[in-house]
Amino acid sequence: MGKNITALELGIDLVEGGEAALFKWLLASFLMGKRIRAQAAVQTYHVIVDRHGRDTPRKLAGCTHRELVRMLGEGGYARYDESTAVRLLALASRLINEYGGTVTAIVAASADRGEFEKRLQAFDGIGPKTAEIFMGEAGEVLF
Repeated sequence: MGKNITALELGIDLVEGGEAALFKWLLASFLMGKRIRAQAAVQTYHVIVDRHGRDTPRKLAGCTHRELVRMLGEGGYARYDESTAVRLLALASRLINEYGGTVTAIVAASADRGEFEKRLQAFDGIGPKTAEIFMGEAGEVLF
């Protein structure tokens, strides 16, 4: 998958952006962590966040499965749209239910970076690759 897309290239400022930026980067990392063209992941991120304004866990969790599948298709993520929609909705719901909707609450619940990464990978659809993408930039801000 060529060169990694950075948070700043997506308009996400992890240093100044606080929780909102962390969630957007988690969403972007989730999309980029799949076996899909980087450009499709980037376009899909922009469709979900910029075009449809689903930029918080609550707004994302407020989507229906069908709406999310449509957004994923709009961004060119069609091959994985069904399973990705299910996992994204589950991610948003679990983040809300277990961590009050914040990435920083996962940090607070973790003894260290290693435990944080384990908690992150406990979310359906977040494996080592997604965690690596996310931590590549967010790790410096969080730990």
